[in-house]
Amino acid sequence: MTESTGRRERKKAQTRQSLADAALELFLERGYDQVGVKDIADRADVSVTTLFKHFSGKEALVFDQEDDQEAGLVAAVRDRPPGRTIPQALREHLLLAQTRFAVQAADPRFGDFQRMVRDTPALSDYSHRMWMRHEAALAGAIAEAVGAPADDIGCAALARFALESRTLIQRHAEPRRAADEAFALLEHGWAAAHPDS
Repeated sequence: MTESTGRRERKKAQTRQSLADAALELFLERGYDQVGVKDIADRADVSVTTLFKHFSGKEALVFDQEDDQEAGLVAAVRDRPPGRTIPQALREHLLLAQTRFAVQAADPRFGDFQRMVRDTPALSDYSHRMWMRHEAALAGAIAEAVGAPADDIGCAALARFALESRTLIQRHAEPRRAADEAFALLEHGWAAAHPDS
């Protein structure tokens, strides 16, 4: 039973990856707005029904690693070393993500992908919404870490401001300096409200 479950999971993962790869190829070849879900399903040699079992829509095919991002943000708070504040941990996490972002940029298709996302309003809006949907989980992890109520406004504000800072960091010519300045503002305000965290 476990072997067939493992095989089934591998097959699902392969299909998902095949769909994501087909979508990226088509989007870069033709442009996002010129590609339909049927085109992607045909390229991946699956049915449209199968595509929708793996992805909620066309935009989701572009951004297929959202769950990993949320887990990473929560872990940055929960697993931070002793003595590291929550804003410091989030700053380090975003800078590490920025480093991975720079490594991906070495792929020749990455610049085209970034331009496509930036120049397609539906994709840039979707990307921002997908990133900001991690706010509740991050706020919950922060509240748990400091022993605050789950609906604590200070924890929610820190989560929102930390997530919003990603755009500033990515767009800045000096990402580390941008992160340092943005999180210095968060750190000082946070320290006033929660001096021991």
